[in-house]
Order: sequence, then C-alpha cells, then structure tokens
Amino acid sequence: MALAFASFGAASAEDPAAQSFTAVDQLPQGQDVSGTVIELAGWVVASNDSQGYPFAVIDKAAAQVLVFGGDGRLRGAASGLFGSAVGDHTAPGIAGLALREIPGRDRTTPAGRFVGGFGPSTDAGRVLWVDYDSAVSIHPTATGVPAEKRVERLASPSPDDNRITHGCINVSPEFYEQIMRPTFERGGVFYILPDEASIAETFPEFAESRATTQRDDGRRARHGR
Repeated sequence: MALAFASFGAASAEDPAAQSFTAVDQLPQGQDVSGTVIELAGWVVASNDSQGYPFAVIDKAAAQVLVFGGDGRLRGAASGLFGSAVGDHTAPGIAGLALREIPGRDRTTPAGRFVGGFGPSTDAGRVLWVDYDSAVSIHPTATGVPAEKRVERLASPSPDDNRITHGCINVSPEFYEQIMRPTFERGGVFYILPDEASIAETFPEFAESRATTQRDDGRRARHGR
C-alpha cells in the first residue's frame, strides 16, 4: 500500500473540511498506487493547479479514487466503479439520455480535469457532479440491481471487474459520507487518468512539467551534480 505520500505540503485553500483528518484507506490490501498518480497529485499542489480547492486523482485502470484536501494532504483512498466501456470520450448529447438509452460503447468515464461540486439532478436529488455537461457524478454504490453485484465488485481485490456503470463513478457509502461529502461540500477539482489517451493529451501542463524535470535531472546526472 503506497499511502506514505499523505502530504505534499500546504496549499492556500479555504477548505471547509480543514479540520484534522486521519486518512481513510479503503484500498484492497497489497494494492499499490501508481507513480503517475503520485506525481500528478504532487504537481497539483506544487503548481496550485486546483487553486487551493480540494481535489481527487482518479485512476480508472487501477479502479482507485484518491482524495486530497486543499492543503495537499491525503484525506482518503478507496476503490471505485467506472463506466463499463473503455474510453475517454464523452458522446455528444449523452447528458440528455436516459440510462437505458446510452449505447454500450458510450458508457465511458471521461478522462481529464474537471471542476465540479454538489448540485441538483433531475432524478437523484443533490449529487456530487464531476462534470455536469456530460452527466458524470460520484455517488454511493447502489444495490438496486442485484445481478450487477456492484458491492461485490467494489470489494474485489482486482480492478478488472470494476467497469460496470453507465459512466458515473461509484464509491462505498461509507467513503462517500466520510470523505467525499465533507471534502467537496464547496466544490473541487477532479483529475481522471485516461484509459487510451496519453497523459500529454489529457494533462498537457503536467506532462510538460514532468518532461522538464526529467530533462533537468538528466543534465545534472551528466554533469555529476
């Protein structure tokens, strides 16, 4: 478990959930967090890309959701469920479709940087929107369709069975209430890693910063300092 990076230093956020937190770890035992996730989260804080707001780094491939406060400290990490279709796009007009009308190929969780927060929905009350325009939100795992086995998929140690939703992101009810709701009460930024697109396409400023760091490290290594 790579949760040792619990803090990247303080950002100047007005964070409504700024009280002391002990990071909640709901990732399966033995499951690591990728280096890309760690680098991206560190860059968000160092560059103040979230402008001091809380943020989440979401890794679809590993089925992980990591939540940070505006101060850069890890609030929690948990497994998530994602769109059943592999892909990073949002189909035009998808926000106006009923769930049953969304074609299988378009049941994707889009990749990118999104500014979101709580707001009303037409059929689910107040929800945590990741991207209102594409109707992607984060909500607690539902048990309404037993055959989908969403609770079991969420608890599985493998990320291979975590693609089941119409595009929204599911987390456990406990993680939602304990971490998501208080952290994002006044909004935040969501960074969703791609399935197929490159990091450079998805997060160009982060990719350029990483490339610059690597070039500088290479020059220092060649000159022995």
